[in-house]
Amino acid sequence: MTLLRAIEFLGLSAWLGSDIFLSFVVAPGAFAVLGSRDQAGAIVGYSLTRMHWMGIVCGAVILLLRWLRMRSLASLVAPAAICVVVMMILTVISQLAVSPRMVALRVRMVSIETTEAWNPLLGEFRRLHTVSVGMESGVLLAGMAAMFLMVREILAR
Repeated sequence: MTLLRAIEFLGLSAWLGSDIFLSFVVAPGAFAVLGSRDQAGAIVGYSLTRMHWMGIVCGAVILLLRWLRMRSLASLVAPAAICVVVMMILTVISQLAVSPRMVALRVRMVSIETTEAWNPLLGEFRRLHTVSVGMESGVLLAGMAAMFLMVREILAR
């Protein structure tokens, strides 16, 4: 049981760590170092896709291990598990609905840097970017809450 719980924590830690690293190191670094916003956006988009799929796998593993460890439906409706489910839902929506629309807009604009500020495609891209950032913030907050709740579960025993 201790091994299963440790792997749950490892999965959540990897997911949270990757979100923090992408948000506070990769994205700002790419935009500061690379020669164009288009190149930086390509790096961030590539990284975000990998992080999303890793997060979905981590979330599924966490929930599976919780169920294996406790053998009850209650383990999947506990507050920590609900936070993980929220993380997964936000990640799936971002990956399957928001990101593809942003990619399609990027392709239509050819270059974000050279697109005129008044262009409605750029306005829609910026709106979707705000949605994407909000969803990633939600994943991060739900992940921190899940970590707190998982630790609290251990301490309550």
